[in-house]
Amino acid sequence: MLVIEPYIRELVPDLIIVSAGFDAAEGDLLGGMRLSPACYGFMTATIMRLCPRVVLALEGGYNVSVTAECAAECVAVLLGGKPRAMSGRGAARPAKEVGPVLTAAAAAHAPTCPALATMTKPSTWDAYCLALQTRRSLSVRGRNAIVDTLVPLPLANMAPLHSLLWFRKGLRLHDNPSLLRAIEGAERLHAVFCLDPWFIRPEAVGVNRLSFLLESLADLHSSLQARGSALLVLRGKPEEELPRVWQEWGVTRLCFEVDTEEYARTRDLRVCELAAQAGVDVSTCVSHTLYNVEQVAARNGGSPPLTYKAFEAVLAKLGPPPLPVADPPARLPPGVAGSEVIGYGVPTLAELGYPLQATTVFKGGESVALARLADQLSDKGWVAAFEKPKGDPSAFIKPATTVLSPHLKFGTLSCRLFYARLQQILLEKKQHTKPPVSLVGQLFWREFFYCAAALTPNFHRMEGSPICRQIPWDDNEEFYRAWDEARTGYPWIDAIMMQLRTQGWMHHLARHCVACFLTRGDLYVSWERGRDTFDRLLIDGDPSINSANWLWLSASAFFHQFHRVYSPITFGKKYDPHGKYIRHFLPVLKDMPDKYIYEPWTAPPAVQAAAKCIVGTDYPRPIVDHAAVSRANMVRMKDAYAAGRVASAKAVIAGAKRAPVGGAAGGPALKRAR
Repeated sequence: MLVIEPYIRELVPDLIIVSAGFDAAEGDLLGGMRLSPACYGFMTATIMRLCPRVVLALEGGYNVSVTAECAAECVAVLLGGKPRAMSGRGAARPAKEVGPVLTAAAAAHAPTCPALATMTKPSTWDAYCLALQTRRSLSVRGRNAIVDTLVPLPLANMAPLHSLLWFRKGLRLHDNPSLLRAIEGAERLHAVFCLDPWFIRPEAVGVNRLSFLLESLADLHSSLQARGSALLVLRGKPEEELPRVWQEWGVTRLCFEVDTEEYARTRDLRVCELAAQAGVDVSTCVSHTLYNVEQVAARNGGSPPLTYKAFEAVLAKLGPPPLPVADPPARLPPGVAGSEVIGYGVPTLAELGYPLQATTVFKGGESVALARLADQLSDKGWVAAFEKPKGDPSAFIKPATTVLSPHLKFGTLSCRLFYARLQQILLEKKQHTKPPVSLVGQLFWREFFYCAAALTPNFHRMEGSPICRQIPWDDNEEFYRAWDEARTGYPWIDAIMMQLRTQGWMHHLARHCVACFLTRGDLYVSWERGRDTFDRLLIDGDPSINSANWLWLSASAFFHQFHRVYSPITFGKKYDPHGKYIRHFLPVLKDMPDKYIYEPWTAPPAVQAAAKCIVGTDYPRPIVDHAAVSRANMVRMKDAYAAGRVASAKAVIAGAKRAPVGGAAGGPALKRAR
């Protein structure tokens, strides 16, 4: 019996324990075919290749050293290096000796397993194992999957392996385990991106973010072309377009990167169901986050950590994240060619119904991301000294942060590569900042929010959320529109919102200011309205991080010091006393004297006339009196918090009456809500 834990790589994609033993007395059968130790070695090596980040354990029985040695030699060929971990008495030989060893092993054991005689090429062996794998019956005991029967197929009768690589995020070739999985033993590779109408709507996704996406797709297409492949852009719902093309192209395997977002999980589940019905094998890999969010929750007792300190404790248990995987080979398997490619090119904005051209200065694409990463990390002193929340939010010519967030959002830059490069620098720089304020800390914040969003019910809304405070926000459409359209009458706030509209990006402190102003600080409008604006206009609009930051800044979750309010007047002055930032994004105020640039309504009429900016005509008056309304809102927040504590206490009492002693229903969730 061949026992592996588990054989199906999707069960535990990040760590698989392989155990292969051979008993000479009883013999082992694989589909009625007796296997020698060397054949077990081939099988074990193939499993290692199919399943990344494997710890190999060869155990027990007859001639285990032969098994270990053969497995090691296969690993050297298939992976281009040494086995990552191995127990057993065998030792790997140098890679240059591998060819003769494999040939000799195949010849020696051909009587036992005739198919081995033709299996000296890794792709042939992969295809054979995949053919076996698709015809297995499994019984699962705990975390162990035991292979009961495998029915082998003659190589001549095997269908060719055609892979469909479905890009969504992860728009890159570097550190792309789904790409490596897709080319394993594949005769053809079809790389596709599906323009889902759920997203491609001007009211949902702004022109700047869509432009960034299209640039990223064009860049990805160029990179694939350089390797003999291409990116085919489908238009329509994935659950309709993917089944159509995998039938037309004879696809037998679908590979894609795990996406933890709410909409994506529902979409992917449906696609996987359709693939199963069509007999298409599905393979998924975690690479958009440093860790598998499910593993993070498992190490935290089954629920996501909801404080950064608790999250750090989980990371200490998990250890460092996986290293980036190798780059793909210089040549990829061919895909759809010739006339079949027509109609699958990257569209223009106009073709997608966007009447406006993009105005952002930030460009998309993997090549741009890698160049920006190299440039930002070239100043190792700056990297080592980086400390959030410090930084100049008014710096717009050369931003005070990396501006890598849109590339992390679209996956044109791997977060694992970013983390690995940072670690290299920090090994050189003994004096450096640490999480949560360092650059590594910013990646951990991203990870923290991804885990919370993926595993918390109703995370993206106030109603029904176990962690969001239930605050009776005002439903003031006039206030929301003035904020959204950059006409609040507060130049610092309006300039930030104009940068959002024109560039699709702002410094994190600038985001803090406008979020606080809309919610608890001044306008007392729901954070969900602001979240929707950011989600539409930001080029790095990421649902998990966006909602999490709005929960934080509105003091609805994670952060509860509601009395700490950003001033729309004095905060910007600390960084930009001359108002250069305001003059750039609000040219109507470009001639206003420094003394009045943050408070133009205080300028005498003659000064306003000289500046060609009459407040109330050329630029709006303040929508509220910040000093008065911020004090009033603090009282309202205090009352809302008190009401929440009373409601939580009543729920705990009611739960205690219904539940047995020691098991009050909902206790932990209520504690988190407070």
